[in-house]
Amino acid sequence: MIARTTVKTVLREVGSISSVTVYGWIITARKGKNVAFASITDGSTPERLQVVFDRSVFSEEDLSGLSTGACIRVEGGIQESPGDEQSRELHATALEVIGPSEGDYPLQKKRHSLEFLRSIPHLRPRTNTFGAAFRMSHHLSLAIHRFFDENDFFYIHAPVITSSDAEGAGEAFRVTSLPTNAYDRRIDQKEYFGREAYLTVSAQLEAEPLALALGNVYTFGPTFRADPSDTRFHAAEFWMIEPEMAFCDLEDDMNIIERFLGYTAAELRRKCSIDIQFFRKFYESGLDSRYELLEAGGFKRISYTDVLQELTRNANEFQVAPVWGMDISTEYERFVTERLFGKPAAVFVTDYPETLKPFYARLNDDGRTVAAADLLLPEVGEIVGASQREERLDVLTRRTVASGAAMEDYEWYLDLRRWGSAPHSGFGLGFERLLMYLTGIENIRDVIPFPRTMGRMI
Repeated sequence: MIARTTVKTVLREVGSISSVTVYGWIITARKGKNVAFASITDGSTPERLQVVFDRSVFSEEDLSGLSTGACIRVEGGIQESPGDEQSRELHATALEVIGPSEGDYPLQKKRHSLEFLRSIPHLRPRTNTFGAAFRMSHHLSLAIHRFFDENDFFYIHAPVITSSDAEGAGEAFRVTSLPTNAYDRRIDQKEYFGREAYLTVSAQLEAEPLALALGNVYTFGPTFRADPSDTRFHAAEFWMIEPEMAFCDLEDDMNIIERFLGYTAAELRRKCSIDIQFFRKFYESGLDSRYELLEAGGFKRISYTDVLQELTRNANEFQVAPVWGMDISTEYERFVTERLFGKPAAVFVTDYPETLKPFYARLNDDGRTVAAADLLLPEVGEIVGASQREERLDVLTRRTVASGAAMEDYEWYLDLRRWGSAPHSGFGLGFERLLMYLTGIENIRDVIPFPRTMGRMI
């Protein structure tokens, strides 16, 4: 058994501690004439613990292993620190170098670019930025589960391997057990599942049957997109939060989204104040306003048609003239979230043209729009996609056919409308995009421990 006290515990205690054992990695080390110093972390807190080594106790040979990146075990007493950068420090009485750091350790005492750090994803969690990002990722995940548990949702595990493309975009990764070398194929070889299979792009279709049995359910798991886009918002593998709710219309859906985002923002601010302070200082000076926007609620709601009317009135300000039926581009999103309501606002845009949304979104009475909504946030644009699902068998069948989907792949989905159909709704929210918004980090590659993006995989 390894007996140790975490850096977080040491720094939170009050008064002196006569004896403590701490393990950690050296961030910086320096040697003076009478004393040597090492700043260490064990990941339990963003704060660093300064360790003081008296040269009357430690020889030069003892201190030779104090180098950046090394893992050490230190025993000693905790005292109040006379320095301005830390409140407490450890005065060492024993030192053991557990894992030496030899040669050119990549993380020296300087600010490295995020691009460089992406080239060493196995080491970047030791930096301030990524330590903070992944601690916040943990607390955000817990807040998500807490919200749904407290609101009587059931957590379900959806399959990662599926036979359907829920988004209808044809950007799924194919899964096969067949040899990749055509010369190795034998005439009797068949697909493992007897049909083509794919990595899931969404858990929604599998969540709907559970919602139509249990009421309120949610999935929170990995999804995959073979999207050729190589932007700061795109990754081939990411996590999605996808609730599905029976007896719920689009208005109810938006209310839940608003409450959900306010809750998670408040929880993260409560649990991660030091990490948020770090991101405010180095990444996004206006980070507090992002939290306040979500916690305050009162999100604006406006139909797609009304948005297009407002855009048309200001058409001379845009590079591309707005036309009803076109998607809302980034420059339009900025107008909607930053100017349309006279101040930065979280905005639900509702009732999109049916051509812009998947076949399962409920067709409105006008016959050309659907009960779907996107939540747009200032600076980041769309962060949530939601819709009331089509519960009418005839309408869903017609729209499924019109989408070009293979009907045999969706017979089970249509069965839900044959036997006990009910109004139901849901939404999808990319976990990493929410984390980007709450940290100020601008690239999705920097909130995923080992990002998978087009052309790159460690």
